[in-house]
Amino acid sequence: MTTDFQLLDYVIFIAYAILILGVGLWVSRDKKGHEKNAEDYFLASKSLPWWAIGASLIAANISAEQFIGMSGSGFALGLAIASYEWMAALTLIIVGKYFLPIFIEKGLYTIPEFVEKRFSTNLKTILAVFWIGLYVFVNLASVLYLGSLALETIMGVPMIYGVIGLALFAAAYSLYGGLSAVAWTDVIQVIFLVLGGLVTTYLALNTVSGGEGVIEGIKTVYDAAPDRFAMILDESNPEFQNLPGIGVLVGGLWVANLYYWGFNQYIIQRTLAAKSLKESQKGILLAAFLKLIIPVIVVVPGIAAYVMVNDPEIMASLGEAGQLNMPTSDQADKAYPWLLQFLPTGMKGIAFAALAAAIVSSLASMLNSTSTIFTMDIYKQYINKNASDKATVNTGRISAGVALVIACIMAPLLGGIDQAFQFIQEYTGIVSPGILAVFMLGLFWKKTTNKAAIIGALASIPIAILFKATTMPWMDQMGLTAVLTMVVIIITSLIQRKGKDDEKGIEITKELFKTSPLFNIGAFTVMLILVALYALFW
Repeated sequence: MTTDFQLLDYVIFIAYAILILGVGLWVSRDKKGHEKNAEDYFLASKSLPWWAIGASLIAANISAEQFIGMSGSGFALGLAIASYEWMAALTLIIVGKYFLPIFIEKGLYTIPEFVEKRFSTNLKTILAVFWIGLYVFVNLASVLYLGSLALETIMGVPMIYGVIGLALFAAAYSLYGGLSAVAWTDVIQVIFLVLGGLVTTYLALNTVSGGEGVIEGIKTVYDAAPDRFAMILDESNPEFQNLPGIGVLVGGLWVANLYYWGFNQYIIQRTLAAKSLKESQKGILLAAFLKLIIPVIVVVPGIAAYVMVNDPEIMASLGEAGQLNMPTSDQADKAYPWLLQFLPTGMKGIAFAALAAAIVSSLASMLNSTSTIFTMDIYKQYINKNASDKATVNTGRISAGVALVIACIMAPLLGGIDQAFQFIQEYTGIVSPGILAVFMLGLFWKKTTNKAAIIGALASIPIAILFKATTMPWMDQMGLTAVLTMVVIIITSLIQRKGKDDEKGIEITKELFKTSPLFNIGAFTVMLILVALYALFW
């Protein structure tokens, strides 16, 4: 389906693209008499304020799979999919209070660098190679593929042109400017992302209510499909295997969230670039509050589309356009692109810019983090230990470029969107519990040894594969894999060290985790809102 873009829509989108490139290149410029060093390029000179960190965290996180995939899930199963977003808000608070103080105190550039300081160079290298492979072949390739698929569906842009266009757009400022360019443009991307999402939500709810506004729209949607507002699914629900009831709150979703928000380089890197720990924690707090509203812009439109499609009166009012590329229970991911065609002129340009912002900001973040890990953990470790700042920055740019070329080749090969998304879920779901177990015990249990960490990480793979053979929901599989991996690490550590602390164990003190009154009040507010949301939609 090719939506009817008017001149104003194109003008808005082109203005957005020029603004992003202009700001990216402006903040990337070298200051007079100062050549970029490693800290400038990879950690934005450790100068990011809290609001830039918070905005950048959300921009890096939200991509095509949220706009397209989560709207599709909203259409297919309802608000329950919002647990991914709302549980992430609580996870961010935990990361800000308990993980960041250790990472920042150790002056890290990369997450693998922490592994070296806590365990060994060998384990660091294994994880660095794994993460580079994951970012290039899974994350970058899938964002390019799903983003291009969205452009093809909405505007009729052929897949290959979409892949190349998105890649060049992200590369234009991120390769030259590094994290500074990525983070500062993300502030603008988030404005487009939220504004465009709210416009689509408003249109959907206003249409459902027959032009009587958002509040009436929410009432109409709730009355028409109350089953779509259940947060905790029971076993009779066809989607129970994906969102296993109470297991969502106490099971494997914690594994996915803690792994993603706490130990994922392209997420955590912007928090390491803060002016100070307090500034970083304020940024985390902003991201947590933004996470609470994300379901409004990515899930609610899908639920509204479900009500529209099943209401003959609304469908009749939409005319022939309503039949074009209409979402169904088998093709739920068409919900968001289907809604966009009904936006008025000008609003289409803003919504399209929002989708592009989501895709490009994620691409830029992944590129920057891939190059950071390769440069700091591979190049400086094994290829050129005494590399100058100029050589380090150039290597970062070249490695990001190579990663992007490989991802562009891989993206069209991913096949259908369902297979691509399943591929991401299955692959990360097998490895993330083991990595999470290694990090959690490495951070908070001084007796954890290097040998035990390696054995645990390796053992987690066959444990995860064994669970895959069962009919247990995959979230429960992840939770149990993480617990069993921790048991393996604990037993091995106790046998090896006979209960003594490991010499690289981290000294944990109360002072280390002391947070400001602002952070404490904000964290408590986030938790109160979450309790209210789950009580309301249980």
